[in-house]
Amino acid sequence: MTADATSAWLVEAEGLVKEYPTDRGMARVVDGVSFQIARGETLGLVGESGSGKSTVARMLLRLIEPTAGAVRFGGVEVLAAKVGALRAMRRRMQIVFQDPYAALNPRMRVAEILAEPFAIHGERPARGVEARLRELLDAVGLETAALGRYPHEFSGGQRQRINIARALALKPELVVLDEPVSALDVSVGAQVVNLLKDLQREYGLTYLFISHSMPLVRYLCDRVAVMQKGRLVEMGEVCAVCETPRDEYTRRLIAATPVMPGEAALG
Repeated sequence: MTADATSAWLVEAEGLVKEYPTDRGMARVVDGVSFQIARGETLGLVGESGSGKSTVARMLLRLIEPTAGAVRFGGVEVLAAKVGALRAMRRRMQIVFQDPYAALNPRMRVAEILAEPFAIHGERPARGVEARLRELLDAVGLETAALGRYPHEFSGGQRQRINIARALALKPELVVLDEPVSALDVSVGAQVVNLLKDLQREYGLTYLFISHSMPLVRYLCDRVAVMQKGRLVEMGEVCAVCETPRDEYTRRLIAATPVMPGEAALG
């Protein structure tokens, strides 16, 4: 979907800047990034490693503080939110990280991992925690027997499904997907991407999808924002950007990421 001028944006980022101190002064890793994401939309944020895209995602969720700029979620200023308001806001926005194993506590069983968000936020699902955990596993295509097992007992793709289930536990509106399939082999990654597409349709989710792969972005996203060295160099409808890119960097990025064997599994 595409937002028009009268649409209510779920996410608005305005002039985001992030600087870090170095021996030579301040290094600017994100420089004046602005974009919006409409409800139910998937925005792709694409660029090479080191382009600043993951830093932008973390600033959106206030996992790190920006040096300058503003973030609004549902019209509310995220950066001005106090502890209680920020905690409530974080129920509505979740993240799935790149490394599915590092994101899971190896000493916790899946039941504990999936139940943790309810404990943190002091929430009890209407039908009880156990019933909700079964629903979450079913939603991501895993058997109920997984609840009693540890992360090391699963494949990479299954671990990422567990991460996705945990992100969905509190029924968020926004899910940030930070290169969620880059650590998986192509065929397994394609299955996870198709799962994400199905979940968005079922639950009305809004995604920020971070990737370095233009074929994946084209398949999953409605619009795409291209980052280079901390700046947005191009943004628009994903088909238009992929077919007629205006920026030379975008053209190089597309040429550098051809469709790989196995990506036919998408769709």
